[in-house]
Order: sequence, then C-alpha cells, then structure tokens
Amino acid sequence: QVQLVESGGGLVQAGGSLRLSCAASGSAFSYNDMGWYRQAPGKQRELVASISSGGYTNYADSVKGRATISRDNAKNTVYLQMNSLKPEDTAVYYCNVKFRSSRWSGREYDSWGQGTQVTVSS
Repeated sequence: QVQLVESGGGLVQAGGSLRLSCAASGSAFSYNDMGWYRQAPGKQRELVASISSGGYTNYADSVKGRATISRDNAKNTVYLQMNSLKPEDTAVYYCNVKFRSSRWSGREYDSWGQGTQVTVSS
C-alpha cells in the first residue's frame, strides 16, 4: 500500500553533516506520525526522531541539539538533518511512517523503508 524510498546516507567525517530523505508513495489516505530509527550492529533498533502531522517533534537524547526532523506534506516526505556527527551515529537508518488507508477507517498502519547506511569516520 505504501512504499518508502530513503536517500542521503553515506560516509561522512566526524563533525560533518548530512540530510536523510524519505519519500512515501502509495494508496494511503493520510499520513500520521513519520520518523527515523537506526540500528547499529549488535544493538537494538532505536528511535532517533519523529514528527507528527501537526509538526510536533520528538528526539532521542543522544541526538538532541544535533538533529532536526521535518516534513513536507505536499511531497509526503520526511527529512532528518544531522549535524556534528559522531562515530556513534554510525548505523543503518530506517524511515517509518504511520498512515490511514482510507477516509472511512481510523485504523493506523505502519510502513518501513529498506534502510540507508550512515557511516561516520573518526
């Protein structure tokens, strides 16, 4: 029903910046919360940041002050700007969106992206 295409990952030096993008497409009626998660080898997947349809944001303590999440509702796209990157930010970053499939149902569904690798060198 909904597919997510992520981009913007890559190799950056410590202290550098990057911007991740996630574009949603499909048959969703509306998109609710959108967010970014990450998973490093040997660790559990964790929430990095999320943003509601109304623009309310939530950040992991580890990225507060360094990350900014935003969304473009006209393009069904969510972004994650990360500055002052650290080696511990190295992980696969996954986009996640919650959506309604139709105007007649209040049920919320989830969709996940394939993940994009972010590697921060020291």
